[in-house]
Amino acid sequence: MRAMQFGRFGGPEVLQEADVPDPTAGPGETLVQVEAAGVNFGDIKQIAGEHTDGPYAPQGPLPRIPGMEVVGRTAAGRRVLGYVPQGGYATETVVSDRHLVALPPDVGAGEALAVLIQGLTAWHLLRSVARIRPGESVVVHAAAGGTGSLAVQLAREFGAGRIIATASSAQKRALALELGADAAIDGDAAGYRERVLDANHGRPADIVLDAIGGSVLDAALDTLGPLGRLVTYGASSRQTASAIAPSRLAVDSITVAGFWVIPLIAKNGTAGAELAQLLDLTARGRLRPLVGAEYDLARARDAHEDLLGRRTKGKLVLRP
Repeated sequence: MRAMQFGRFGGPEVLQEADVPDPTAGPGETLVQVEAAGVNFGDIKQIAGEHTDGPYAPQGPLPRIPGMEVVGRTAAGRRVLGYVPQGGYATETVVSDRHLVALPPDVGAGEALAVLIQGLTAWHLLRSVARIRPGESVVVHAAAGGTGSLAVQLAREFGAGRIIATASSAQKRALALELGADAAIDGDAAGYRERVLDANHGRPADIVLDAIGGSVLDAALDTLGPLGRLVTYGASSRQTASAIAPSRLAVDSITVAGFWVIPLIAKNGTAGAELAQLLDLTARGRLRPLVGAEYDLARARDAHEDLLGRRTKGKLVLRP
């Protein structure tokens, strides 16, 4: 079969197209003909060798095939959405049955891929970690991205009082407003606090969802009010945030939490109520997963470069 694989760790340049042996499903597994594969920052971390243990850890000898989420068909013709630790950048892959769900007929491949890792991330950020309450204000960083665009919409679905989106360009900010944000501002660290407070009518924020890190995370802390929560789930800036003194948090009873969806998926599987809700909301048109650019499988390098360069909107899709 055709696949994109990497034989050494590095950047997008290490991905190479190759003909590899067809995979074989074992007990409790299903062979899936891949219709589309999703692109994630986790794939970039896999090929960079940035994780040495846990769910992103290297599995087996090099070369390996990256890719964690696929839409395709089983041998019986069932259309499915599946999570795989690796192996998605290929024309076929094997999916554990506990990570395989049937797709509603009205949900497209790109939409389904968007609500797997990124949709579950947005759901848990708001529900499980920030524990959003009706009427609270939510600041969503990188709101035109795959997770951010869904977090904006889910915050509205979960009863947020005011949603403030940050994005790096006027076009991306306009998109965030279209998706349901009440205000959209530049997310740069310089002047961040003033812009957030102004967008929130002078009031501090209740919740901040951050995937940028570094100086932006530092600035976001200064916008939280009493009992405010900041949830960090990424660091696309590749900058290190400042150390946080516990006394600084205690003054206003602020919570800083971290989140990573992959360990939850690895532990609980994907066939749960959260993904079912996301797919149902999508099928009914109440959730609009943002599907970005599509690339031929052979152009996986380009997809990674565009994602790293923050030139993308929504879910990036590879088509075998």
